[in-house]
Amino acid sequence: MKDSPFIYGTTVSTQAFTNREEESAKLKANLLNGINTTIISPRRWGKSSLVEKVIHDIKRSEKSRKTVVIDLFSVGTEAEFLELFTREVIKASSSKWQEWLQSGKNFFRKVTPQLTVGLDPVSDFNVRFETKELKKNTDEILNLPETIAKEKGIKFIICLDEFQNLAHFPNYHAFEKKMRACWQRQKLVTYCTYGSKRHMMNDIFNNPSAPFYRFGDLMMLPRIHSKKWVSFITKSFINSGKHIEPEAAALIPELMKNHSWYVQQLAHYTWNISKRKATVHDVYQALKELVYTNIPFYQKEAENISRTQLNFMKAVANGESRFTSVAVMDEFQLGTPRNASKNKTMLVNNDIIQEENGQYQFLDPAFELWFRMQYMGEKLPGSK
Repeated sequence: MKDSPFIYGTTVSTQAFTNREEESAKLKANLLNGINTTIISPRRWGKSSLVEKVIHDIKRSEKSRKTVVIDLFSVGTEAEFLELFTREVIKASSSKWQEWLQSGKNFFRKVTPQLTVGLDPVSDFNVRFETKELKKNTDEILNLPETIAKEKGIKFIICLDEFQNLAHFPNYHAFEKKMRACWQRQKLVTYCTYGSKRHMMNDIFNNPSAPFYRFGDLMMLPRIHSKKWVSFITKSFINSGKHIEPEAAALIPELMKNHSWYVQQLAHYTWNISKRKATVHDVYQALKELVYTNIPFYQKEAENISRTQLNFMKAVANGESRFTSVAVMDEFQLGTPRNASKNKTMLVNNDIIQEENGQYQFLDPAFELWFRMQYMGEKLPGSK
């Protein structure tokens, strides 16, 4: 029997990537035509997988384009960012580590980077800057890809994941202005920015008073349609030597509300517990496993939510929309209209709920099932 064709918890492989044809085509066209692009969507909807798939395609077909993908999740200071940015740009500019070391002399005029290579050049290449030089000459580093591109006759595509983490830097607003001022003038470099904190990304790129407002094209990533998920799930089962009932294949995206991460996870659990043919019963068994596996994470998340916010979430689960009406506030003990509005904003900003077509709903479908079980006394779908 083959391995499971369903992947979650990491960026998916080319084979497991599914049903983002329109978004892939648009992003690829943007990046190849020099249009800076910001991707905004709820967390775990496949932004990183989309970018990596498009970059994979570009690297295969466009040899003159040098691509850089930088994960900013663990970057804590401006200096760390600039050193990481420099290192990855230099590495992408050439396949020869000897040229990486030479770049310190070729491409810098105001700063003198310390470039070192260990036993494994790919993983042991490091860049360090003297602190005083770094503060005085930030612009030269931010303009490094443009400088290299001009010298080498190439173009860069630079993708920055978890971009919103930069907003936690001390003096971020001044640094933000520097980045925008440098990057908007570059002709040979295209930027793709994306991150898991949707409200922060909106504040950075969709706020008229922010420096990065109208920096480029905004892509709002939608849900993948149920029909496409059913087709993907059915074909994946067949290609792996198994089958799945049509009703079972349709039930998986329905239960997970087309949430990319959880559709892949529930499909994997269903595939794993099924024999030759997956049934509706297998899906419900897999759902139970999925929810109970995630209980420690959900309990930890709930610990940071106030009692009135939990009450607000009960109102959301009940399908309410008029949260400041007397009846709803009394039934769910939401406090004052001001408290209700404040809690709604906090839950939206923390990516726990979202508004869609005038109705509020949970962003995490599996967390919602656990919440209904834990706080509202409901049973999991399929339970007796």
